[in-house]
Amino acid sequence: MKPHIIIIGLGSGDEDQLTLGVWKIIQAADKLYLRTNQHPMVQMLTRNGIAYESFDAIYESYDQFEQVYEAITAELLVKAKAAASAGEIVYAVPGHPMVAEKTVQLLRERCPEAGIQLTLLGGESFLDQAFLRLGFDPIEGFQLLNGSDLSLYSLNPLLHTVITQVYDTLSASDVKLSLMELYPDEHEIVVGHALGVAGEERIHRIPLYELDHLQDFGNLSLVWVPRSEQERLRNRTFARLHEIVDILRSPEGCPWDREQTHQSLRKNLIEEAYEVLETFDEEDTDHMAEELGDLLLQVMLHAQIEAEEGSFNVWDVIAGLNEKLLRRHPHVFGAAQADNADEALVNWNQIKQEEKRKKGIDPDQLPLLSGVPRELPGLMRAYKLQKKAAAVGFDWSRLEEVIAVVESELLELKEAIASLSKTEQQEELGDLLFSVVNLARFLKIEPEEAMSTANSKFFNRFGYIEQQVRLKGRKLEQTDLQEMEALWQEAKKI
Repeated sequence: MKPHIIIIGLGSGDEDQLTLGVWKIIQAADKLYLRTNQHPMVQMLTRNGIAYESFDAIYESYDQFEQVYEAITAELLVKAKAAASAGEIVYAVPGHPMVAEKTVQLLRERCPEAGIQLTLLGGESFLDQAFLRLGFDPIEGFQLLNGSDLSLYSLNPLLHTVITQVYDTLSASDVKLSLMELYPDEHEIVVGHALGVAGEERIHRIPLYELDHLQDFGNLSLVWVPRSEQERLRNRTFARLHEIVDILRSPEGCPWDREQTHQSLRKNLIEEAYEVLETFDEEDTDHMAEELGDLLLQVMLHAQIEAEEGSFNVWDVIAGLNEKLLRRHPHVFGAAQADNADEALVNWNQIKQEEKRKKGIDPDQLPLLSGVPRELPGLMRAYKLQKKAAAVGFDWSRLEEVIAVVESELLELKEAIASLSKTEQQEELGDLLFSVVNLARFLKIEPEEAMSTANSKFFNRFGYIEQQVRLKGRKLEQTDLQEMEALWQEAKKI
């Protein structure tokens, strides 16, 4: 006789909800195994003199639930083969076999490989009682999540969310922290225990921050987060951002947003990026968050313009970025090794070269400097061009040689100034700036950062001059250079 496992569901715990078919199988079973005896239906088995064997002892032998479920599955397969000549064995799980039952999923995978017949019979799920006792309709939008592995990325305020595996205050605390990433501390949630079981049911409606203050969690506990269309919750989702940008670009949206093109938004993208950089030197994280939002808006607008043309949308942008990050970090998401940043960069560049080859581009045939964007700010582009050239040996060997070049370029600029040729002056000034960037590179200083510091210093010192002149009741235009120079020297001492 072929080994046979019959899996049945014991329901939510109310004896009156146990199906007649399941009860008949229980009564006729030669071998009845329970995943756990921590379930209200076990009292009914005991009263009716039905023998069973539970796997609760296995829970004490392992630290992780995954190990427990693997061990239970393995033991059931052994017992099924041993009992093949005598008939089937019956395996009973709480609720419905196909709802939040990992051992059932493992058995579905492994029984065919082991030559074991598998039969599943339903029972009332805890979800049936959740819909009934908590009073929400899943057709409004519903998701079931595992509290032991809850992620912010699974949360959606527009869906009713039921969270299981919240069996003690520690797991409740983990769930609370995950929910607080999206929901405010005072957001009302519902904790239900033994729903539908007479004499044991408890329902608590509490603010989120009190979730781990409760002390009556157990194996039959769940957390329900009702769906909400509150603007403050919707506004914390990427989907809402996408919806808003779509509306702004629609015929019923904003006239200004509708008129924008890639070219008209070109300067905005650059300006917003620099405004973000400016916040890095401030101690105002709210301002930084605001400016990052402005920069993200530019990305959304450019993606939306292309979505309207049918070429790609923002989801394609996200998918492409995710795939690139996974592909270029094999030392994180694959089998490659990288023990430091330099090794990680080697991996990244090797993969970039391979990606070009797959596109039919031979990296060895490309100009060495072709990878430096033309639209970079001048100092930054000069720095990257020089760095690439230096990588193949086109570089000065000593700092003194670089300083000599700077001095030589300054002399040539002076000669151009004397010649009164604007064309020559511009060219020589460019050469001088280029040589100064080379000097910055030798000093291991980012020229853009150095320039930013100099600009900030000038801004603050000139602001001091302006402030002092105003304190005297005058305007800058009424102040001579000598006085401003004196104030400048004061500012330098501050």
